[in-house]
Amino acid sequence: MKKIAIIPARYASSRFPAKPLALLRGKPMVMWVYDAVAASGLFDKVVVATDDERIVDAVSSLGGKAMMTSSSLSCGTKRCEAVLSALEAEGEQFDLVVNVQGDEPLVDASQLSAVVSLFEDKDCQIATLAKKITKIEELQNPNCVKVVWSQNRAIYFSRNIIPYQRGRDESEYLQYHIYYKHIGLYAYRSSVLHKIVALETSPLEKAESLEQLCWLENGYRIAITETDFESIGVDTPEDLQRVNEMLDKQ
Repeated sequence: MKKIAIIPARYASSRFPAKPLALLRGKPMVMWVYDAVAASGLFDKVVVATDDERIVDAVSSLGGKAMMTSSSLSCGTKRCEAVLSALEAEGEQFDLVVNVQGDEPLVDASQLSAVVSLFEDKDCQIATLAKKITKIEELQNPNCVKVVWSQNRAIYFSRNIIPYQRGRDESEYLQYHIYYKHIGLYAYRSSVLHKIVALETSPLEKAESLEQLCWLENGYRIAITETDFESIGVDTPEDLQRVNEMLDKQ
């Protein structure tokens, strides 16, 4: 199975402009992601998918591969598909595409290996990860996407707390049920990726602002496996400082 890892990296950000180029120990954050993915040895090709020449130049200057995609693309999934289509037009073929978030510089090889391993099942179409929630603040945070899953398959994703526990206060929820948060590392069979980017926005996707609900609504199966690794997404300059402090301790 030929595999490509694509790292979407958008220059504009309302909370953190030029985030992919923010420096961690003197190296752009997007290159921390790129180098970690490349070092895993799991992929035949690693590419940064971006909408800005400055990111292309930064990645290229450090020995990485980057490709321009349209600034009109609304999400990382569509940016990945654009890169895949461009490479296919040049004669390159890949069976599997892994979408690695460009703002998680501490992405771990164990996570990448776990999501790829789900495709040992020939019926696997899309795969992602889940991690146990251990703090009530995290459970109650709408920015922490919760997932209900069974037999390694997603049932539903929500920004709300699911399942609801009748007759119990939210402060007690973690005592009586295991909750999971969704880790936004996706993998897709190439043929499936081409199809899901063409789907119209679905009612559930619109309600929760979660694209994976559109896939479920349209009958696609999302395989899930559990990870224990706690990655850190960088959304603000404060998050970047936290990661710098973690690296200093290491």
